[in-house]
Amino acid sequence: MYIVVGCGGTNDSPEVVETLVHHLGKLAFEVRQMLAGGGPVVLAHFAESAPAETLAGNLSRDGMPVQVIDSRAVRDRDLPFVVHRFVPGDQAMSLESADGDRCDMSYGEIDLLLAAMGSTGAITRTVSVSERRFSLGKTLLAGGVPMTRKVAREQTLTSEERDEVLWVVAGARPPVVFPRGGLVYDGLGESKQVSRDLNFAQLKKSLQQLAPHARYDERLLKRAGVVHLLGKGLNPDTDLDLAFEILARCLRREANPAV
Repeated sequence: MYIVVGCGGTNDSPEVVETLVHHLGKLAFEVRQMLAGGGPVVLAHFAESAPAETLAGNLSRDGMPVQVIDSRAVRDRDLPFVVHRFVPGDQAMSLESADGDRCDMSYGEIDLLLAAMGSTGAITRTVSVSERRFSLGKTLLAGGVPMTRKVAREQTLTSEERDEVLWVVAGARPPVVFPRGGLVYDGLGESKQVSRDLNFAQLKKSLQQLAPHARYDERLLKRAGVVHLLGKGLNPDTDLDLAFEILARCLRREANPAV
């Protein structure tokens, strides 16, 4: 899938709305609804690259900042490095995954700190449910007065577990992901707090202090922000990786319009 994204500067001004109405073939109120809250926002997506490039070219010529993202290329590249342990140093942070892989991340190469609420898997539990059902036997014994009996049964419920994650975009390396619930916080040393939430907040604060030039963004923490960015046709639960990629590319473009 090839995604055409309107980057920063995309707004619901009359000029922008008119341009998108013309090129997308949508009604004005549909375009305004799509743009409410500004960019980045997915404008359209196609199975082939040609129509996506054509649309992006037309919008660029009309002065709109757009990018085309190949979702397959995003998902075929190296997987993010998911951190389990970390130790901050003077110039870099030492990282270790749950599998024991290690690497160092220099603070100077960090560009973006993107916080989001993501799925960490499904939880299945069994509960006992009681309900009353019509009893023919009791009804007959009662002379025809409708009677019920209590019936207990077990029901399996599946719910989604969600938790905060922090994606660190640093140079050309694959993203580094800090999952709040999957981290060992001993690396914070004397700054370690009494709860997981406080420790994760301390980690985010530390990274912002160690990489003051990096841009911090938390618009993906709320589901509404993910839904707005992805628009119709993309799933905020299964396509969160694309939301990160879209946001990262557009924020980098804002910082360096020549990119």
